[in-house]
Amino acid sequence: MGLPRLVCAFFLAACCCCRRVTGVPGEDKQPTPTPDVVEVEVGHTAYLKCGPPQHSSVNFSHVDWFLIHKERQIPIFRVRQGRGQNEPGEYEHRLSLEGPGDALSLSQVTPHDERVFLCKSKRPRLQDHYIELQVYKAPEEPTIQANAVGIHVDRQELGEVATCVGRNGYPIPQVIWYKNGRPLQEEENRVQIQSSQIVESSGLYTLQSVLKAQLVKEDKDAQFYCELNYRLPSGNHMKESKEVTVPVFYPAEKVWVEVEPEGLLKEGDHVKIRCLTDGNPQPDFTINKQNPNTGEIEEETTDENGILVLEPAQRQHSGLYQCQSLDLETMITLSSDSQELLVNYVSDIRVNPAAPEAQEGDSLTLTCEAESNQDLEFEWLRDKTGQLLGKGPDLQLNNVKREAGGQYLCMASVPSVPGLNRTQLVSVGIFGSPWMALKEKKVWVQENAVLNLSCEASGHPRPTISWNVNASATEWNPDPQTAVSTLNVLVTPELLETGAECTASNSEGSNTTTIILKLVTLTTLTPDFRQTTGLGTSTVSPHTRANSTSTEKKLPQPESKGVVIVAVIVCILVLAVLGATLYFFYKKGKLPCGRSGKQEITLPPTRKSEFVVEVKSDKLPEEMALLQGSTGDKRAPGDQGEKYIDLRH
Repeated sequence: MGLPRLVCAFFLAACCCCRRVTGVPGEDKQPTPTPDVVEVEVGHTAYLKCGPPQHSSVNFSHVDWFLIHKERQIPIFRVRQGRGQNEPGEYEHRLSLEGPGDALSLSQVTPHDERVFLCKSKRPRLQDHYIELQVYKAPEEPTIQANAVGIHVDRQELGEVATCVGRNGYPIPQVIWYKNGRPLQEEENRVQIQSSQIVESSGLYTLQSVLKAQLVKEDKDAQFYCELNYRLPSGNHMKESKEVTVPVFYPAEKVWVEVEPEGLLKEGDHVKIRCLTDGNPQPDFTINKQNPNTGEIEEETTDENGILVLEPAQRQHSGLYQCQSLDLETMITLSSDSQELLVNYVSDIRVNPAAPEAQEGDSLTLTCEAESNQDLEFEWLRDKTGQLLGKGPDLQLNNVKREAGGQYLCMASVPSVPGLNRTQLVSVGIFGSPWMALKEKKVWVQENAVLNLSCEASGHPRPTISWNVNASATEWNPDPQTAVSTLNVLVTPELLETGAECTASNSEGSNTTTIILKLVTLTTLTPDFRQTTGLGTSTVSPHTRANSTSTEKKLPQPESKGVVIVAVIVCILVLAVLGATLYFFYKKGKLPCGRSGKQEITLPPTRKSEFVVEVKSDKLPEEMALLQGSTGDKRAPGDQGEKYIDLRH
């Protein structure tokens, strides 16, 4: 190698040192004197110009293009008389001539194209021109994988925090690690960043960076992420990964008892007692309770998660609880402070007397008793109506009547603990013969139909009900002083004639209700009639309290009042239409009405002497029969429901 070539090689090496180390692995670039730099992205088209811009208007008729490879000039393209010709090789199908012959276009650029190209022009004769092609490719979005196993803070070696991967970039991007938004720098025995890269077959790089660090307890919620910095022809860019957290393990320093739910507790609540520490992971726990009688600490049984479940909570669960933890890493045992658990309660309610009884006109006092660890309030209510009768443990009933009999409710509640209360029902009996609503009841039935007849009576002592009909009867008691009996019978002519009778009796007397059965005819089978009469069932109820002197309440007879009312309304409408028609002809002067010289009403020849008013109606045939004219005119078969009234006379 001569001296000029050595000088040129030295100069080219010095220029290449100023540029990043890129290109095809294993290739040495031919030193070039101050090459022009052309930047292009992978997959795009690069434009290589032969010479400076001031020669762009000159016609290049003899140009040779070379690729500098290992200090060799490899011909790749030539221009003769304005025509371009590819040389055989790797660029044979991707180079094409541009402009007046002074430029080449290289399509589908890859990282392997990052080389130095040489242009030699003989016509016009110019100095050799070197072009350095720099190729760029943005990496894909970085992925990050956190250490799922976790890091112990008491370990001496650095723990692997996360791994960041950036794929298919060119040249190799720069990675920066962040913790809680602040960049991390390598620090001896504290932070270490290990990066490596893989060259893909496409020439692109895949970068992998591993962050190792010595973490502390405060890093348990730290957010880590990586950032890739890279350059494109358009400038500098960066991409960030998502944020991740890493499990951090550290020993506990204290332990405490946690009760759920918080606040005041009451009997029946679902209560959970668990132990917690400020360490991670949570150690093994035992839950102990102090025996209120002996003062000794006794271990409680917990579930598989170490939780003591009280369901439902009872007053005996009240007491002092304590947690103990054992760290299997350090074998250190910690104990919590004792925490008192208070389950508020109200005992079962007692009412005195338990079965109160009284004669009409007597006075009666009911007393409610209960115990609680809190202050109690008492209320008395009527069970059926919910009416508040009084507050306090005692309820005074003076000059009681039969209506005072029935069930009363005593409620004992703790105002300071919402939802904590107990109730107790007591039945007050007022001596008297059975009470029934009616002495007599009429029921509309159909012959040969199966009928359910019901009879209800109340009294003290509770009455029993019997029937005068030999049939199947069932009896039940909705409350301590009421009896309901249901009789299932077949409607026969004999039953229609005799009716049915139910008798309620107790030690104080008896009372009877007579049920009269009325046969239904076709004229009474209307929906309104069924609804009014309750066809098919019968219930005699004591809701309207009556004693043995009750007056009879009878149902209205099933008369054809609906038909009569309809007929009257239709007649009124007809008269109204007739009056309006006569008034109309009177005003027109077509009726004599005492006037002389008026014309006769003109009618068709066939009915010259008739005057007919038409009335549309959708009434039933039996109702519309009332609208026939006085002359007995009949409707034609094709007359679709139209009615005519003869006004001839």
